[in-house]
Amino acid sequence: MGSAVKMRADYTADDLRRAARRTKDVRQSRRLLPLAAVAGMSREEAARTGGMDRQTLRDWVHRFNELGPDGLTDGHRAGRNQRLSAEQKAELARIVEQGSDLAVDGVVRWRRVDLKRVIEQRFGVTFHERYVGKLLKQLGFTHVSARPRHPAQDGEIVEAYKKTSRAR
Repeated sequence: MGSAVKMRADYTADDLRRAARRTKDVRQSRRLLPLAAVAGMSREEAARTGGMDRQTLRDWVHRFNELGPDGLTDGHRAGRNQRLSAEQKAELARIVEQGSDLAVDGVVRWRRVDLKRVIEQRFGVTFHERYVGKLLKQLGFTHVSARPRHPAQDGEIVEAYKKTSRAR
């Protein structure tokens, strides 16, 4: 049969309760209170008051002994890995900056659905159309819809057609 792990002696039960009241982290407070209860009751009862089993309480005692009250907070979670690397995002930004080529890309201007297809072909990553918009926003692009222009439009004819005002 194992023996109970000794807790640090530099914190009293009142110190732990005071720390539990002061903290803004609810989980840390919920872990400090059973540790404070260890002084006056058995480990099993203290664990039950904290809503955990004895093994979990023992794990928190180890962390408390090692790091103090700050050891009872949750660590930073890394989160999900990015599906595009920084180099791939930079290449996507370059593609958007250059604009589309009708002969190569088959489109006059980039739309999210077109960029989704390009990302899938170049990088092998599938995104939803809405996420492509979020990705463009992260890269610093804003949604600006230019006035459509036919690829075979002649600039000289357009200028000749424009109405001009006389100088006053």
